[in-house]
This record gives sequence, C-alpha cells and structure tokens, in this order.
Amino acid sequence: MDIVACYKWVLDEQDIKIVPGSLLLDTSRAKGKISDYDKNVIEEAVLQAEKDDTVTVTALTFGNAKAKQSLKDALSRGPVKGYWVNDVAADIADGFVTANVLTAALKKIGTYDLILFGEGSSDAYGQQVGPRVAALLGIPVVTFVTKLEISEGKVMATRKIGDCTEDVTVNLPAVITLLPEVCKPRIPGLKQVLGASKKPVQEFKLVDLDLAAENTLPKNKIKSIQGYAMDRKNEIYTDGTVDEKVNTLIASLTKEGLL
Repeated sequence: MDIVACYKWVLDEQDIKIVPGSLLLDTSRAKGKISDYDKNVIEEAVLQAEKDDTVTVTALTFGNAKAKQSLKDALSRGPVKGYWVNDVAADIADGFVTANVLTAALKKIGTYDLILFGEGSSDAYGQQVGPRVAALLGIPVVTFVTKLEISEGKVMATRKIGDCTEDVTVNLPAVITLLPEVCKPRIPGLKQVLGASKKPVQEFKLVDLDLAAENTLPKNKIKSIQGYAMDRKNEIYTDGTVDEKVNTLIASLTKEGLL
C-alpha cells in the first residue's frame, strides 16, 4: 500500500511582527516550517507504516524554491521519498490552484492508495485542498478525522462533528483529512535527521504536470494581510475585600456575556 502525506511549507507565525503604528505584518525575518497540522499528517502516515511493513509512505508538497529546505524535515519524520512541485505560483496559489497542482503531481507519481491532508494549513486554513483533490481524482474523501484504521483495502475512520462523532468506512483509494487529535508528532532524532539527506527526492516543475493554464490561475486574490488589534478595557478593581473584588469581576463578566 502506498500512502502519500501532503504538507505545506508556511511562515513561522512566531517570527511575524506587526509594524508599529499600523496593522501591517512584517514577514521579512520569518523562517519557514512545516504547517503544524501537516506534521500530524506525516506522523499518522508513518504510524500506519509501522503497523504494516507493506505500507510505503511518501511526502508531497507544492512550494517555491524556499520549500526545498522542508524536504529534509519531512523525510526525517519517516517517509521514504519526497516529491516537490517547485514553482513561484505557490506564492499566490489558493485552494483551487493547489488542488489542481497536487492532483496533477499525484497522477504523475502514479501510485497512491491513501492520500492524507491536514484539515487545513496553519496559515490560511481554507479546508479546501483535500476535498478538491478527491473530487478531481474521483475518489472518496473523509474529513475531520481523529482516528483511522486500514484493513483489507478499506479505511475505517472516526470523524469529529461538533459534539459527536461518526464512524465511516470507505474503499481505497481515498483521501482523508486529519484533525490534530489523530496523533502527536514525534521529534526526529539525530539519526533520522542525518538519514533524511540520503532519501530520494523528485522535483517537478509546473510545466512538467501538463496543466491547462486556467487551472494555475487563482480564483481568489489577497489584497493585504493585517494583524488583529484587540481593544482591552483595562478595568482594575482596587476597592473592597478580595471577595468583593471577585464578586465585582464576576458581575462585570456576566454583564458582558462572558459568563
């Protein structure tokens, strides 16, 4: 069985600063990282391979030249091979374009039984790419998955829907989008990091995928991204005993509808 773990290389939000005097974001010093949700995707794929030695895990990403550094991190987490679609179009790609590119790459790869995605990426969290890829490939998709088991050509998945769960069984090949609860990503050790550089990586260019031009043009255009400003009331309670201060605070929060 072949599992493809798809991931996105994103800016580390810890390095993004708000420009003083405005809500504009300064990303000039922001480093990249694998989307936090996608670390769970890679980990779950590898856990499935550890249960069954006939399972092979590969990693697939779409990004610009900077995404090359993600491959070592991704492969250190357990996949045996990496695929990378390298194109600057990734910088402005929306869910429509990303799904088209990944679908074309999957067809180029040719072998897949289970394709895993995070429920969303840690930057845009559009929740579109996985279902779009499934629709383009004409295979089943199960979203919001917190647990999955593979047996006899089928996937048994548990979905989290609001305050309840749903158990679903689908035939392979299929697309599954995972919530973070599915597993806890392990931190690669030195041996895994060193071994990652020896694993094969295949690079595609967008022109290699034979995509129609209209399928590489985003439907959505981002005009700007701004930080979120939160206005605080800064109410300080100084009068009365501790109990009176607590009661005043509770009354204030209740009045605001927070309790």
